[in-house]
Amino acid sequence: MVLSYKHEQLTDFTNLENKKAFEEALQVVNSQLGQDYPLVIGGERITTDEKIISKNPANKEEIIGTVSKANKDLAEKAMQTAVATFETWKKWDPEARANILFRAAAMIRRRKHEFSSYLVKEAGKPWKEADADTAEAIDFLEYYARQMIKLKDGVPVESREGEINKFNYIPLGVGVIISPFNFPLAIMAGTTVAAIVAGNTVLLKPSNNTPVVAAKFVEVMEEAGLPKGVLNYIPGSGAEVGDYLVDHPKTRFVSFTGSREVGCRIYERAAKVHPGQIWLKRVIAEMGGKDTVVVDKDADLDLAASSIVYSAFGFSGQKCSAGSRAVIHEDVYNEVLEKAVALTKTLTVGNPEDVNNYMGPVIDQAAYNKIMKYIGIGKEEGKLMCGGEGDDSKGYFIQPTIIADVDEKARLMQEEIFGPVVAFCKARDFDHMMEIANNTEYGLTGALLSNNREHIERARAEFHVGNLYFNRGCTAAIVGYQPFGGFNMSGTDSKAGGPDYLILHMQAKTTGELL
Repeated sequence: MVLSYKHEQLTDFTNLENKKAFEEALQVVNSQLGQDYPLVIGGERITTDEKIISKNPANKEEIIGTVSKANKDLAEKAMQTAVATFETWKKWDPEARANILFRAAAMIRRRKHEFSSYLVKEAGKPWKEADADTAEAIDFLEYYARQMIKLKDGVPVESREGEINKFNYIPLGVGVIISPFNFPLAIMAGTTVAAIVAGNTVLLKPSNNTPVVAAKFVEVMEEAGLPKGVLNYIPGSGAEVGDYLVDHPKTRFVSFTGSREVGCRIYERAAKVHPGQIWLKRVIAEMGGKDTVVVDKDADLDLAASSIVYSAFGFSGQKCSAGSRAVIHEDVYNEVLEKAVALTKTLTVGNPEDVNNYMGPVIDQAAYNKIMKYIGIGKEEGKLMCGGEGDDSKGYFIQPTIIADVDEKARLMQEEIFGPVVAFCKARDFDHMMEIANNTEYGLTGALLSNNREHIERARAEFHVGNLYFNRGCTAAIVGYQPFGGFNMSGTDSKAGGPDYLILHMQAKTTGELL
């Protein structure tokens, strides 16, 4: 089997054929709205009285689907199913497990615009963002399948005369996957299949904002030949089902993507050993960021402005990698600010079903209220340059917002907002830039715009983030090219789409035999 890897290409929507194909997929998805989605436990479809109602954030009257909601009893049923299925799944040939991922990737590729259309409708993603999300999901499936084939025979260790030693990876057990709304296909699929291809069985609890996309993915995995009970779909309340499973003595690991607050809570709960538990649970966590685009005085200022704007406002700033802080050398501060404001004013906000809208809504009322509150704080801490307006009458729309002249220690410079808001801060010199870049509790992504080689090399060593980029924005890591994950309160630096990610879902076993 060929193990070379090339990432999925993004769709060019200036091509009229592609545009028409996407519009047709949107029509198909619009005709499928409002369906019921059951839980899936051991291949059994279970419908419950209590439902999660998934709504379109661009049009809150429109229901994407109604999804059955798991409770503790059903979570326990799913756990027992996963525990039993693990005994057979862990014995599968790793290459056979990988082949299921390859098949699923091919299926999603054939239905790419359909999946992207669900992302437009359920997550409020503009076309390009939705297309990138689906492409990344395909990348994760293929990359982790290839990684498993590479790891299946273990890693060579030294043997000596009269002795053979081997070092192999074996699966962990049952994993709980708690996935976010912001990459409801890519991150949900990536975290799920990494666990599965490594030989584990999983309980998938997707975001309650985007459970329909996850249900569609579960259908694909079944069609691709995944045995019943390997992937169990159990959306439900974090406080009820999430806590119950994190605490469960049979949970072997938790893979979580979301906020710092919830991530820390999971980490703390998972550390406790419960009666009947015979292992220390592993936690794989990706928790958030307060990411900085740094602009040196000799940078290309047009590139700097576009890097700031597109890093800040792609998918309405709802990315843990979003550039929510711009730190700019005082000599070029005013010019970069002026260029960024002008560019931001060209961005269109509206229904993401319209290809011409750069930004859609934020995800829900709670997010809308939180972001608008931060804009209010920003108006007190700095100077509103553009945006600052919101409209939640039909959907949850917020204008892209730039707040200038913000102090490096201000709340707007320190706290994760997760919305289309960027704070501009002035720096005296390069030392001061690095000081500000590292002054938050996070360490996920960062970017430096500079043509000074000495400064680039200093940043490479000093800028303390998991993903650092030069002369480009701080978002859009590609699977297999820029493994993604951060330091400090950004999580466990588990590099998704990287060469050691699968190993986090396995344990190493050494065997030695005397001849």
